[in-house]
Amino acid sequence: MFGFFSSNSPSVAYDPAEAVRRAAAGEITLVDIRDGAEVMASGKAKGALHVPLAALRMKADPASPECLPEFRAGKPVVLYCASGGRSQMAARMLRQMGLNEVYNLGGLAHWQMAGGAIAR
Repeated sequence: MFGFFSSNSPSVAYDPAEAVRRAAAGEITLVDIRDGAEVMASGKAKGALHVPLAALRMKADPASPECLPEFRAGKPVVLYCASGGRSQMAARMLRQMGLNEVYNLGGLAHWQMAGGAIAR
């Protein structure tokens, strides 16, 4: 029943301080997968692409005609949500779709604690 929680490929954690540095340098694709109400309430990481979890498969799947260019750029993809649970599931899903370098930052608070700016 809860098979979507298990996977042969674990979610790989990403160091928040490195994410802040690499996002500023344009070396990673940082993705906020929270829903729109969450982003409106708290803002998002500066430079992050907002793709709600409900739309992620359609927007990140290389086989989808709606795949965003950021997912085709070949950069590592670093995901975050509110606490890290949804981004962990999303990272597994993206790996199953064939994206190789996918990481879980955790939550927006991890970004902030590492000195990352918030865009509103």
